[in-house]
Amino acid sequence: QVELVESGGGLVQAGGSLRLSCAASGRMFRTYVGGWFRQAPGKEREFVGLISWGGSADYADSVKGRFTISRDNAKNTVYLQMNSLKPEDTAVYFCAAGNRLTRYHEDYHIWGQGTQVTISS
Repeated sequence: QVELVESGGGLVQAGGSLRLSCAASGRMFRTYVGGWFRQAPGKEREFVGLISWGGSADYADSVKGRFTISRDNAKNTVYLQMNSLKPEDTAVYFCAAGNRLTRYHEDYHIWGQGTQVTISS
């Protein structure tokens, strides 16, 4: 059974950067699609980006060009590098694992606990 633990969240000023990590237990994680989602207070969980087992990535339009997803299968870790952060990026960020290349959070069956990201203006 794969378990996911996010880290790296925090408080930064607008224009700053953060790197989130999602560490997975279990060898099978390298065969999964790694997804990142976020949820702001009062809003639904939204897709941020995903990365295939082979390293191909897809991003939401709202973060494209600012966020980069990568993975290190040797370390069983997926990363979310966030640059040029904006106040509207404030949310709890979740990593997830699934079997399909999909933007729908319902299709991911393994989730981390989430990490808070707060961007001050």
